[in-house]
Amino acid sequence: MRTRRIKVTDASAVYHCISRIVGAEFLLEGEREKEVLRNQIWKVADFCGVEILTYCIMSNHVHLLIRVPPPSSLARIPNSELSRRVKRIYAPEKAAAFAEGLSSSEADERERFRSQLVTRMGDLSQFMKELKQRFSIWYNRNHGRLGTLWAERFKSVLIEDESMALSTVAAYIDLNPVRAGLVSDPADYRYCGYAEAMGGHSLARRGIASLFGHRGAWASNVSIYRIVLFGKGQSSPASGQGASVSPGKVAQVMSEGGKVSREEALRCRIRYFSDGAVLGSKEFVQKCLESTMPPANRQRARAGPRELKGSDWSGLNCLRGLRSQVFGSAPQ
Repeated sequence: MRTRRIKVTDASAVYHCISRIVGAEFLLEGEREKEVLRNQIWKVADFCGVEILTYCIMSNHVHLLIRVPPPSSLARIPNSELSRRVKRIYAPEKAAAFAEGLSSSEADERERFRSQLVTRMGDLSQFMKELKQRFSIWYNRNHGRLGTLWAERFKSVLIEDESMALSTVAAYIDLNPVRAGLVSDPADYRYCGYAEAMGGHSLARRGIASLFGHRGAWASNVSIYRIVLFGKGQSSPASGQGASVSPGKVAQVMSEGGKVSREEALRCRIRYFSDGAVLGSKEFVQKCLESTMPPANRQRARAGPRELKGSDWSGLNCLRGLRSQVFGSAPQ
């Protein structure tokens, strides 16, 4: 039985989403495939009205940190804005047909076209469906392939919209290529939000800045975020398989009852950020438990908020207990 997805339906919310390629195949290994998916992420996000805080495209999976607007905002979108968004994902002929319908002299006709579009916006599941379907069609058409591309449904973790939780999860996402041994600095990996921001992409920069509650001020926010990524002044080359501290060393420290630094922990495989269901302060996790989960699920999560272990996480808690070790050798 599928676990019910935890979603906020009455306010803005942030989610860490993970979607994997079927059979764990490395179908995204090529530069072209990553580039097309990168481009589609930004276009579909614009169409759906969600904000990309950061992302990372790996060879067999993709991570996204997304802020979804409150449902009430959909009613305020003018038809002119809907017409602009349509142009982001449709060919000119189809976009023109939508624009014509939205500007029809018949009120019923305008409402019909508006409803068709608005129901696909401002929702996490709709965004992921739109993105995955569009990329699947492109991929199969260009590779002479049939059948499903993505494995099962995507996973999502509800993240508290405050700087500690957001910057921690964002760093975990942007450090994926470092943990995989592809680069020693995520700025050198083209297909992640941090690298795009460092390259000057305005929306990527806005996403990183918003981790700290700012929409602008890129210069000051990037230095703060880089400290989260590398530690205080630490930007030394990676050791072993790309992590600045080996999983074996982490296991040794943990077995001895010690803790690793947050920066070291983030460069290892940490399952809290993909299996935790909800991540944030104890109060935030408890509120989500009480307001978004049915009674049966609450009993299953009877322990309530669980404090993150293994490092100084500054009070971060998760909802769901993990079924396997937090630190391991495989990139997550």
